[in-house]
Amino acid sequence: MPTSSNTETPPIAGAPVPTPPQPLRGNVMSRDCISRPILSHLTNRWGVLVLIALLDDTQRFSQLRKRIGGVSERMLSHTLALLSHDGMVERRAHDVLPPHVDYTLTPIGREAALKIRDLADWIELNLPAIARSRAEHSTDQ
Repeated sequence: MPTSSNTETPPIAGAPVPTPPQPLRGNVMSRDCISRPILSHLTNRWGVLVLIALLDDTQRFSQLRKRIGGVSERMLSHTLALLSHDGMVERRAHDVLPPHVDYTLTPIGREAALKIRDLADWIELNLPAIARSRAEHSTDQ
């Protein structure tokens, strides 16, 4: 007689069916939500630029610094640490002399970077209209 590999017991008639646990979802509109710092790390100027820069390829610190005009070593280091802590960026240290460290997007970091790049592209495409509006509002004051 064949045996079944299914070891689950069949549900008892009339018994409540357990519901699977719901995934944790934040509420970014709540001031106490833990998603707020993550949102800040992803959307601050340097976080946006690091994520977009890493979309192209894995890069070393010095490559990122050259690519992202105006970022200081300290700010780039801080931003990479935050994004790494949030699971967006992976830091790989290679055991060579001189020390070699590179940075790459994690799968979730790539997903976020693609969305952020879309926003940056939208801003660049709409820059003439935005610039006109800014000019109009600066003369109002």
